[in-house]
Parts: sequence; C-alpha cells; structure tokens
Amino acid sequence: MDIVIVDDEPLARDRLARMLTDYEGASLVAQAASGTEAMAAVIRCDPDAVLLDIHMPGDNGLVIAEQLLALEDPPAVIFCTAHQQHALQAFAVSAVDYLLKPVRKEKLFAALDKTQTLNKAQRLGLKRKSISNNGRSHISAKTRGGVELIALDHILFFSADQKYVTVYHRGGETLIDDTLKELEQELGDSFVRIHRNALAAVGMIEALEKSTEGQFELRLAGSELRPVVSRRHVSGLRELLTNI
Repeated sequence: MDIVIVDDEPLARDRLARMLTDYEGASLVAQAASGTEAMAAVIRCDPDAVLLDIHMPGDNGLVIAEQLLALEDPPAVIFCTAHQQHALQAFAVSAVDYLLKPVRKEKLFAALDKTQTLNKAQRLGLKRKSISNNGRSHISAKTRGGVELIALDHILFFSADQKYVTVYHRGGETLIDDTLKELEQELGDSFVRIHRNALAAVGMIEALEKSTEGQFELRLAGSELRPVVSRRHVSGLRELLTNI
C-alpha cells in the first residue's frame, strides 16, 4: 500500500512514518507539509492512501480532501489531527477514518486495514455518494477517548430518555447530544417516528409485530432489540411498510 503523509509539523510526519515501518505492506512514497505539496505528491505518486492533517498553512486538510475526491481515481483519506470538532465535515468528504493526535499505532493500523478493503470501485462509490449527498452521513458522540463516529447505515434506532438521546447501532449503544426533533428534521425520510421518544431507521425495519403483552414492536434486521411502537404511530407505520 503506497502512502503519502501530509502534515506541516515535521515531528508529526516522522512519528507516523516510524509507525508505518511496522505495518506489513506499507510503503511511504512521499511526505508533504502543505496542500500544494500534497496535491503534487498525489499526482506524482498515485498513492493508495493519504494520512492528512487538518490545520495547516494555506488550504486546510478538508479543502485538500475535497480536491483529492475530485480526482478520477481518488486515494483513500485518513485524517490525523489534534482537533475533534471537524469529524463530521471529514466524513462528508468520504474520509475512511478520523484519528486524533497523538495517533495510536493500533488505531492507525485498523484504519489502514479498512483502507485495504476498499477497492477502486468502492472508492469511486464513496466519491459519488459524497457528491450526491450533502447531508449527514455519520452521527458524532463525544466520549472519553475523543469523538466516536457512527455511520447512519449502522444505526437501528434513536431513543430519548428525559434530556438524553441514545443511538442504538451495530456496535452497541451510545449517548449523543442531538435531540430527537433535530434528528427527525435533518435525517428526513430515512428515519421514522415510532414513538414520542423514538425514531427508527426505515432501512432496518423487517416487520411490525405484536408482543405477547399486546404492545406493537419492530423487528429490526440483525438485532434482538424490539423498540416499542406507540398506538398512535401504528397506522402510519403500516402504510409506510406497504410502500417500501
């Protein structure tokens, strides 16, 4: 895997370069300290992946990622930054991962493993998705370790409990700062209100069923969780399910 490191701090570039020596199959083909140098290196070396900082002189990493995405065969982008607040913007430009400095070797290697599974067709698919969908592709949650990013297509449902909202997803459950109202307005038709305190992912719904206690519940793909559907939302949900 050919890799380009882009960071205006020489020590940061050196640290990543040392880590790459322990990753089997990795080849560091170029380093760059600015957006201009980065684009020149990518065009010259045609790498598989770019390890990209965000805050740099001139064009920041997000702008560079947009420029890379415009290439005919874009490399995978892994952001390596000290700033967690740009995570959602990073995934809007189809980043494979978003690592917070100081980057841990196991996190970097996991991101590179993920990159290796992306073939050219998949990378171009991400490019088309980014161009055609300017909306949110991930939900962010602040955790002790930094920012956790949850892909929308991994989410089963959202549930509110007083002032907290929990997102239930393929990897477990996570508390988030968004309100249900905000999520419902932003996510549109991909999520449906099933209860005063819950939204479910339409694409995850397999069936509307009645429990032994007489409550309506959803059967969700690949999950044993059964979110409750309030009676006032049953008819609308039935109509929705007949049309998908």
